Amino acid sequence: MDLRALELFRAVARSGGFAAAADDADLSASAVSRRIATLEAELGARLLHRTTRAVSLTEAGARFLARAEAILEEADAARDEARGVGAEPAGVLKLTASTAYGERVIVPLMAAFREAYPQVTLDLLFTDAVVDLAAERVDLAVRLGPRPEGEGISTRLAATRYRVYASPAYLEREGAPATPEYLADRPAVVMDVPGYRTQWRFRGPAGDEARVPIASAVSVSSALSARTLTLDGVGPSLLADWLCGEDAAAGRLVDLFPDHEIAAREFETAAWLLYPSRAYLPRKVRAMIDFLKSLIGR
Repeated sequence: MDLRALELFRAVARSGGFAAAADDADLSASAVSRRIATLEAELGARLLHRTTRAVSLTEAGARFLARAEAILEEADAARDEARGVGAEPAGVLKLTASTAYGERVIVPLMAAFREAYPQVTLDLLFTDAVVDLAAERVDLAVRLGPRPEGEGISTRLAATRYRVYASPAYLEREGAPATPEYLADRPAVVMDVPGYRTQWRFRGPAGDEARVPIASAVSVSSALSARTLTLDGVGPSLLADWLCGEDAAAGRLVDLFPDHEIAAREFETAAWLLYPSRAYLPRKVRAMIDFLKSLIGR
């Protein structure tokens, strides 16, 4: 079977059209369409529904794609072995993370990664939207929260902790809240995320839990914006230690309840590495996973 046709079929299925797949393959859309038509004729089955706006998988196409993915992964693994066990990781590696985590945690490490692996080209996609790994052809994602379910293979990168921070200027003006319950009377800087805007959870040293209603002074869609507003003294905010830990250490922010565990929804959260397949992990992806774990996971 023609592996190139399988690759083109996978690209069309992921992108939902011939044009995007053709651009990536440096072919014309008509050439890609002809290759898929030849593949369908060889199989004796229609793999794609074609309309003027988009293409989608038929039932036969969905089943065939699952098999084709496995064949292409085996082919990639065979290529890696043929190139030699000692070959350096190479190629384009597409990594996605949230905007704040990408800019604050990932980007500062990438110069060192490039120095260690100069043959790997980085394509960094930082967005607060949930990225479809297959459709966007992402090699590796960093997801924050409980363990991801239902998409790809996940491994824990590092634990995350969320703290309620306020600036010294805010505390001087408004005073420090004596207990978490006092926050109910303090309009806060909140993230525009369900479960975050109206209530925060606290677990004390003795294991006692409280759910505190939160009023909004400002609601933002970006953790980076929330940090800036908190630094500016607008109000307290629930933010990650990886985002504000340096600010707290330098005295720019104050951790209001250092003895409590705090969460918007779940106490047990982490940064997770997520990748599409267990069957085959390219050297470039393995190199990035090991690199991030060695520097962040420790």
